Amino acid sequence: MRRAWLGPASALLCGIIFGVGLAVARMTDPEKIQNFLDLASIPRGGWDPSLAFVMGAGLLVAMIGLRLDRFMRTPLAAPAFHHGERTAIDTPLVAGAGVFGVGWGLSGFCPGPAIANLGVIPQSVYLFVLAMVGGSWIAGEIMDRSLSAAATMRAADAAAE
Repeated sequence: MRRAWLGPASALLCGIIFGVGLAVARMTDPEKIQNFLDLASIPRGGWDPSLAFVMGAGLLVAMIGLRLDRFMRTPLAAPAFHHGERTAIDTPLVAGAGVFGVGWGLSGFCPGPAIANLGVIPQSVYLFVLAMVGGSWIAGEIMDRSLSAAATMRAADAAAE
């Protein structure tokens, strides 16, 4: 029998662990992020490769976690495992990754650390988080409209046959 509180409690615990990890790795410091992303500073010795280890550790943990479904019948805090339907590398994926990278490089904030920074340095991160939420909303609206337009076109084609 599943307890209703287990899902939100585990999400809260994971969020706390994630936030502490971000703080310990100093990923909440925009200057540290920019020093990692500034590859032009390699010849001057100013490049900081330490965040590559943080990302590598995160990938390792994610790989292990994403493979648990092979050993478990159901997840601990949900009725079933959810697997992504989209597996292709397509134009929207590449464009979204590019926009994310440009935003990260220009601001020095990744979405998770930006939200964590709201409690520490809110004056310098409010605008970024507001823009991030607005951009996410706009992107969702564009996706919804393009998906509904595609469904309408498929329905029209099916009716024409």
